[in-house]
Amino acid sequence: MTMNGSRLLKATVCAMAIFYSGVHLHAQQQATAAEAKHVPVIDGAAGPCSIEFTVTDEHGKPVYDATIDVHFAYGFMGTHRLDLEAGTNMDGKARFAGLPVKVKGGTMYFHALQGELAGSSFYNPAQSCDAKQGIFLTKTAQ
Repeated sequence: MTMNGSRLLKATVCAMAIFYSGVHLHAQQQATAAEAKHVPVIDGAAGPCSIEFTVTDEHGKPVYDATIDVHFAYGFMGTHRLDLEAGTNMDGKARFAGLPVKVKGGTMYFHALQGELAGSSFYNPAQSCDAKQGIFLTKTAQ
C-alpha cells in the first residue's frame, strides 16, 4: 500500500468512526426524549379503575417531577389500605392504575407537591372509573 493509500484508509476509517458515533449519540438522545415523554404508571393492583393527572403551575405550564400521592382504604369495612406515589414526566403527567371501584368515603384525595408548589384533586372511581384530571399547583403559604 502506498503512503497516500494508507492516509486515505486512515481518513476513511476515522470518518466512519465519527459517523457511527454520531448515529449512536442521536439514537441515545431520541431514546432519552421518548423516556421523558413516557407517562409514569403506578399500579395499585386493587381494581379496574385508573386516573391520569396533568399537573400545571400558575401559568398553565406542565410541572416536571411533581410528586403525587394518595392514601385510601377499600374493601369490606375499609380493612385494606393503600398508599401510592408517582412523579410526573416532562409533560406534567402521571397515571394511577389498578384502583378499586369502591373506596371508604367514596372519594380519593390526591395531593401534589413540587418545591414550594402544592395542589390537590378528588377522584370518585364509582362515578368515572377511567378518568383524566388536572392538578393546579400554587405557591404554599410559609
